[in-house]
Amino acid sequence: MAVLPARVLFGAAYYHEYHRGERLDSDLDLMVDAHFTVIRVGESVWSTWEPENGRFDLDWLQPVLDGAHARGISVILGTPTYAVPPWLARLYPEITGERATGQRIGWGARQEVDFTHPAFRFHAERVIREIIARYVGHPAVIGFQVDNEPGNELLYNHGVFQRFVDHLRSVYGDVETLNREWGLVYWSHRLSTWADLWTPDGNFQPQYDLAWREFQARQTTEFIGWQADIVREYAAPEQFVTTCISYTRRAVADDELSSRLDIATGNPYYDMQDGLALPDRTPDDFEQKWKTTGVWSLLQTADWMFSSRQEPFLVTETNAGSIGFAWDNRPAFDGQWRQAAWALVSRGARMIEYWHWHTLHFGAETYWGGILPHSGQPGRTYAELARLGAEFEAAGPLVAGLEPDADITMVYSTPSKWLMQEHPPLATADGGPDPASYHRIFDPFYRGAFDAGRQVRIVHARQLHDPRGEWAGMTPEEAVRRHPVLVAAALYVVDDATIDWLAAYAHAGGHLVLGPRTAYADHEARARHEPAPGRLVEAAGVRYDEFSNLTRDIPVRTAPGGPLVLPENATATRWADGLTVIDADVLVEYDHPHFGRFPAVTTRRHGEGRVTHVGTIPGRDLARALAGWLAPAAVSGWRDLPASVTATTGTSPDGRRVHVVHNWSWEPARVGTPVALSDVLDGSSVPAGTALDLGAWDVRVFVTAEVG
Repeated sequence: MAVLPARVLFGAAYYHEYHRGERLDSDLDLMVDAHFTVIRVGESVWSTWEPENGRFDLDWLQPVLDGAHARGISVILGTPTYAVPPWLARLYPEITGERATGQRIGWGARQEVDFTHPAFRFHAERVIREIIARYVGHPAVIGFQVDNEPGNELLYNHGVFQRFVDHLRSVYGDVETLNREWGLVYWSHRLSTWADLWTPDGNFQPQYDLAWREFQARQTTEFIGWQADIVREYAAPEQFVTTCISYTRRAVADDELSSRLDIATGNPYYDMQDGLALPDRTPDDFEQKWKTTGVWSLLQTADWMFSSRQEPFLVTETNAGSIGFAWDNRPAFDGQWRQAAWALVSRGARMIEYWHWHTLHFGAETYWGGILPHSGQPGRTYAELARLGAEFEAAGPLVAGLEPDADITMVYSTPSKWLMQEHPPLATADGGPDPASYHRIFDPFYRGAFDAGRQVRIVHARQLHDPRGEWAGMTPEEAVRRHPVLVAAALYVVDDATIDWLAAYAHAGGHLVLGPRTAYADHEARARHEPAPGRLVEAAGVRYDEFSNLTRDIPVRTAPGGPLVLPENATATRWADGLTVIDADVLVEYDHPHFGRFPAVTTRRHGEGRVTHVGTIPGRDLARALAGWLAPAAVSGWRDLPASVTATTGTSPDGRRVHVVHNWSWEPARVGTPVALSDVLDGSSVPAGTALDLGAWDVRVFVTAEVG
């Protein structure tokens, strides 16, 4: 079983091979001074490991590992398979990936390859075995990263498509079954033989699109699992195997991918400077992509990473200096590196590793800032991170592997996201299809919880009855005890068993919250025959057949006598379900001459619990009020926080309660402590009710004081 050190690992990706001069010893000494405990090496330079076909140069890394080990710095060794050497591309042009049938990706970047091709697999396996066999026994190596940010491309190569056809044959058996399940009678798409199946380039059938996207993610999972299995042939039981995930890659199902690994690992990049300010200045319609903007979205990324295995995770890459390219230079304000790192740790991160140590002097990422600038001389970034390293050292095992608290749990559906990317239910401002529709529905519920000072846990829909992980075998009754509020918004592609589990969860005493598009389609993305929300109509006490996009926000108000109190500027946005009440209480009404005939939010007792239906995408004020009503008392215990302050809580591996308190602002803030605390970093005692002062861009870390 893989074993991680009993403290938060802290370090950076280190590429000594990129340096133009000899500086190994000085770099490693600087790392020691900054309290580094880990570096990641080797994953980007296949052409250095194997300069020519079959000729390997493996010794160049030895001084790096030796120097790290001599200084007590651990090493994560990467396999270089995401960056193919030119000689391999030249000898085997057929391994080039295709973004559309017959349209090859140009060489000159990375991940241009069809990683399913046998020629690529042969050479990839050979270099993996050479590297791992050479260094697996080095005492510095604690784990391995296979590949890097996989799933960047949807591959349309002939061999990939043929495997897709074979996959369909194994799932459906014969073309008549496929015709029936996909509804291929439509537009005369019925197949007479498997050879009739068209390539996906011009496809308009939703069922095909969903199957294609699921198949593509399965190829990524298989590829990473294949590499992991090779590495495990050599690795010691205590060495872990992982990959680093960029969570918005199109061909990644993070929960399935992580199930083939020992620990989930990812790369949360975020906008610094005003991108971390509270109150949040991010526009409501801002699309989060490979990097996030806003504190709420940084925390959501961390919660998403925890959800992959429902376990603590590693951060393989995050902001050192400016991130991005030459036209976007925004390094952090003083204190923001500490804030972001502690925020990630508070949500379960067991490692904070920066990309990267030394800013490059060449290449596409010349202005992607490292810990050291182009001069190679330690500056502000280094000083800030050295302070952070000392704090992690002082905190020790207390904060390594926190299980984060949650007031509200949200169900995430990767298949629904894929389907909505291809067939969006929402429109952009100019009336076109919005491929970000899934997160346009999901995110407001998360952001509302954040704005209300509530913490969120994310669970993948598949995990609700998966035989692995925290939810394995968990009955609805057990789920209620651990997750009393469960939000299922945009859960469009969902099978009957999951819907029935959700109904049983509410009947057992949970508060189930349904959002737009939930339970509308089945596992094949076919619209259900029942009135919406499908098999949940009886439990929810509402039904609908009509729904509408909203071209402008609509004011909403509290229903007469309702328990949910709304601010005056609360709104419904982008969508309205035409709800008909069967047996439910109306909580929120639209203030509109047409939509006013429908309730915006309803609720109903169901067994020992409750089902609430939110028939719109809530604006920020409505979402915040909803979260406060769903979870009236924050589990953190912190109350009446200023607008710039957050309090994140969790349980350490030894059972102690940890509190991480941030002030995301230039203005100092003062908060009252809810219980007696001890400062983790300076050891001071803080009695309950103490007025706690927070400076600009400050973060404080506490543990609940032992009483008696």
